[in-house]
Amino acid sequence: MFLPLCLAFFTAAAPSQQAPKPAENSICPVMGSKVTEKSATVTVKGQAYRICCNPCGPKLEKSPDKYLNPDGKPKNESKKK
Repeated sequence: MFLPLCLAFFTAAAPSQQAPKPAENSICPVMGSKVTEKSATVTVKGQAYRICCNPCGPKLEKSPDKYLNPDGKPKNESKKK
């Protein structure tokens, strides 16, 4: 009897994990290089972003405000269009 109650408590108390919003950026938020649907992604604040190379992932995760506008769009996006 104790085990089912424990499992019920921990299941109800576990935080819900939602899938991140899909990546829509066409350039890397860190380096500004072109990215494609096949590029690696990193999730920041519930939003996935395509990155051009593996070192860009930790940079974006560590300092998202440096690379992203408050609305979540990459700051360098308008510069590359």
